[in-house]
Order: sequence, then structure tokens, then C-alpha cells
Amino acid sequence: MSIHIVALGNEGDAFHQDNRPSGLIRTYLGRSPLVSGDESSLLLNATSTVARPVFTEYQASAFGNVKLVVHDCPVWDIFDSDWYTSRNLIGSADIIVIKYNVNDKFSFHEVKDNYIPVIKRALNSVPVIIAAVGTRQNEELPCTCPLCTSDRGSCVSTTEGIQLAKELGATYLELHSLDDFYIGKYFGGVLEYFMIQALNQKTSEKMKKRKMSNSFHGVRPPQLEQPEKMPVLKAEASHYNSDLNNLLFCCQCVDVVFYNPDLKEVAEAHKIVLCAVSHVFMLLFNVKSPADIQDSSIIRTTQDLFAINRDTAFPGASQDSPGNPPLRVIVKDALFCSCLSDILRFIYSGAFQWEELEEDIRKKLKDSGDVSNVIEKVKCILKTPGKINCLRNCKTYQARKPLWFYNTSLKFFLNKPMLADVVFEIQGTTVPAHRAILVARCEVMAAMFNGNYMEAKSVLIPVYGVSKETFLSFLEYLYTDSCCPAGIFQAMCLLICAEMYQVSRLQHICELFIITQLQSMPSRELASMNLDIVDLLKKAKFHHSECLSTWLLHFIATNYLIFSQKPEFQDLSVGRPGYSQPLFPHGSNLELSK
Repeated sequence: MSIHIVALGNEGDAFHQDNRPSGLIRTYLGRSPLVSGDESSLLLNATSTVARPVFTEYQASAFGNVKLVVHDCPVWDIFDSDWYTSRNLIGSADIIVIKYNVNDKFSFHEVKDNYIPVIKRALNSVPVIIAAVGTRQNEELPCTCPLCTSDRGSCVSTTEGIQLAKELGATYLELHSLDDFYIGKYFGGVLEYFMIQALNQKTSEKMKKRKMSNSFHGVRPPQLEQPEKMPVLKAEASHYNSDLNNLLFCCQCVDVVFYNPDLKEVAEAHKIVLCAVSHVFMLLFNVKSPADIQDSSIIRTTQDLFAINRDTAFPGASQDSPGNPPLRVIVKDALFCSCLSDILRFIYSGAFQWEELEEDIRKKLKDSGDVSNVIEKVKCILKTPGKINCLRNCKTYQARKPLWFYNTSLKFFLNKPMLADVVFEIQGTTVPAHRAILVARCEVMAAMFNGNYMEAKSVLIPVYGVSKETFLSFLEYLYTDSCCPAGIFQAMCLLICAEMYQVSRLQHICELFIITQLQSMPSRELASMNLDIVDLLKKAKFHHSECLSTWLLHFIATNYLIFSQKPEFQDLSVGRPGYSQPLFPHGSNLELSK
């Protein structure tokens, strides 16, 4: 694929012309980072057309593998002497550059009156750039005022240049000097923008021709259309209930042990999980007082079923328990105690699988009356204070959500000292937490609290590299299996925290949140907001978020014209050092004043 550029006009001063090959086009080709080809190769290609001295032809490579052919014609007489050649050049051009010197007003008017009408007839909807080169001789600084008349006698004014651009539907540029700024970034940026547009148009036409040729042969390719929105990542399935259920079997961070009336150990459990679903256990473990609950049936159930033994000479007590030993609870009801392991499994599974609980109890208790009695006691344990027990029909309740999602949930204990057995120190403040929940939901913390580490024996644990707000959001996810970041920045901070503690599902949730937020933003808001997309991409790659980093690359490429206006985007160099892509639409009147 190639790009053909035709440059017309002489940008040199009419009083100081020396015909040196160091004009606008040659300077750009020698300095642009997008154009590959050293000075010797450009000079060789330029002198290879000595048989036709009216033209200087340059050949180089742009964007790595695109052939760039430039015909530089400083003499306008070709339109008089060789109309056929000049018409073919303009007709085959992808971009036309018309250049003149602002101090050569005579030549400007001659071109405008004699040759511009000819060019207008030969144009075929190609972009045109009008470059006014030089600094006006009667000014210390270039005047950019359209109403200024101080230089109209000897120089081409800005108003005249803009009027000429309007006639041709061209982009007007003033280049006060041929330095790196005006050539590389200003003129080069506009020229490279039109080069990209030409490549896109040629690629589209090539694809259309290929489709037409395939249709003639009777072969229909699959219809693969670009979706209106980029595909959204699918979040990982929740394993919240299984995490808490596994906590019952792993016997880590146990802080309560149940005994039968004969003082024989029956089961081990965790206060935080039991209190999350039952006000009976809240009352038993002094999380709430009878005055807080104000329900006589709950108080009566607590007194009838359980009793706490604090005897130091208790025969079943473990003598080698480090720190605070587990609380000993005696189950007074023998039938209830015989089914306690099944009841605890039911509670740790979410306290909603009533049919499975009833089947397990029937396997141990043959009498149907005893089964009903135990089921009623379980319903009393799960009763909400001040309400009539609505858990009468177990089959209809089977379809409901687990009690983790109701008011008596683990979120009640988030960032509260009740039953807390570990305290995190973050940014000079403390955040209480519960080891059992952390161990069940996070493998890194499970290894930290149960391994041979300092944190396993310490109550106060410092946390570095994470803000308090981010860490609280992280704990909220561990406790409730949900999170709601305030914005894209907080979601990225939470993603980094999740990667640090290796909680993969939370990473996917943050990725999904960031993608959803970016997709829902209009283009105008996306261009004006103070958000560094490149910085998000770097953080996503650094923290091994492959899905998000791939999506952001797609997103940046799709919205390239929006992000190229942002300053931080100029620092992202992908094989093109120092390249910036300004946006100058075709047909606009642009001028850069000092």
C-alpha cells in the first residue's frame, strides 16, 4: 500500500532564492520519526528524476511498511507547458500541499488568479493543506490579526491565506520557520493525520473489492460485524456459601465448642457465623442484651437450649489452647444436641436448605414427633425479634435466598469491635475484623493466620500500601460477597488490593465495573474528564490483570482520536518515539500564534 503526496509552490523568498533542496517537504522527510530513510537514500531518489527537472521525487517508508511517494513541484509553469502530466499528478494524489512564502505577494496573487481555478477543477475530494511559510519582513513578531493592514502592501496577509483555504476547502497553516516544532509537530501532525485517513479509506475500498470478487465466485464469507460495544467480561461465579461451609469442616479459628449434657464435646463453631443468622446466639454471646432484643420467645429459647460453662476445671477443656480458649457451651436438649452437627451444617450453608435439614434429622431421629420438635427449635433460633415466626412452611422457604443477605448478616459486624479478634492498623487508624471470616474468604490471610508468621500470634497487624477506604471496601467484599466502588479510580485501587491478597473474583468484579463505566460514558465526557486511561492500562498490566489490559488496549485503539488530545497520551510511545497526533479536521482554518 502506498500514499501519493503532491506538493505545489515555492516556499522560498523571491528575493533570496538559492534553489537549495532544503524546503518544507525535504525538511519534513528528514526529521519525521514516522518516515524511515536516511539522507543519502532521500537524495538518491530525489536526483533519480533528472530527466524531468521540474519535479523532485522523494520515496520513503511511512508507518513502517507504507510506501510514501512525494512529488515536489516548485514551478507553477508546468500547468502551462504540460497540462496532461500536471492533471494526472493531481488526479492520482492522496494529499495535496500548496505552499508559498508570505513575503512574495506577487507570486501569491499570480497563483491565486491563474492556477488555483485549474486545481479546483482537477481536485477529486482529496485533502488540501495550504502552508504559508516565513515571517513577514516588516514585523518583529508575526501578526495574526485578520484586520491588520500594516503588511498588506508587501506581504500576504493571514486573511488572504484563509480566504484561499476556504475556496479550496483546505486546512490553513502558518509556519513561521522550518524548525522542529513547526515542521515536526505542526505541519507533520496535520500531514500524518491525513495520511492515516487516506490509509483507512484505501483499506476500506480494498475490503469492498475483495467482497465483490468473492461474491462473483459464489462464495459468501461469514458476516463478522463489529459490535456496537466491546464485549463485557463475565464475572466469576460466587463461592461465598461454599467458603463459609468449608470453614465448619476445616476447624480453623474456632472460638466456641458445644458439649452435650454429659460434658462430651459435640461440635466446634464460630461465634461470628452463628450470630450472623441468629439473635439467640447474639444473646448467648453477649453481643446484644435482653433489652436490645425485647422478645420474650428468643430469650426463653436461649435459656432453654444453651448454658455457658466458665469453670476453669472443666474436664473437656483443652490445656494447650494458645491465647483465649474457646467458649464452652452446653446444649441442654439431648435431641437437639444429637442433631447439632447437621444443624450447624445447615446454618453454615446459608440457613435456607430446610428439606435437606429435615432429611438429615429423620436419619437420626426415627420418631416424627421428635423431628418436628427439633425443626421447631431451629425455627425459633432463626426467629426475627418482634415478628411472628414465618418459617412454618419449609418447602416454600426453600426457594428464598440465604440469610446472609438479610438484615442479620455479616455486614452488621463489618468494622465493629463486637466479637473482633484481630485489628488492622492503616494510615494511623484501626479497623477491627474477625479471623474466621478472613480465613474462610481469603487464602492469603488463611496462610497468614495459621502459618508460622508473626501475624498468627499478633492481635494488631499493620497494613501498608493500601488506603483505609480501599481496605474497608476489600473487607466489605469478604464479609458480604459484594462491593460498590465510588468510581473508576477506587475500583482500580480495589483491584490492586485484591491482586495483593489473591482474591480473583474481586479482581474480576473490579474489571467489570471499570469496563462498564467506560462503556457508558459519552465521547464528549470521555474527552473532558480528568482520567488517565494510559495509567489504568499500565497498572492493569503491572498487576497481572490480563483481561482488563487487553480490553483497555482495544478501547484506546477504538477511541484513538479522543485520547490523542490528552497530554498523558503523548507519553505513550509504541514504536514511534516523540510522535504526537493532533486533530485538525479537513477544511478547518488553523493558525498557531506565538
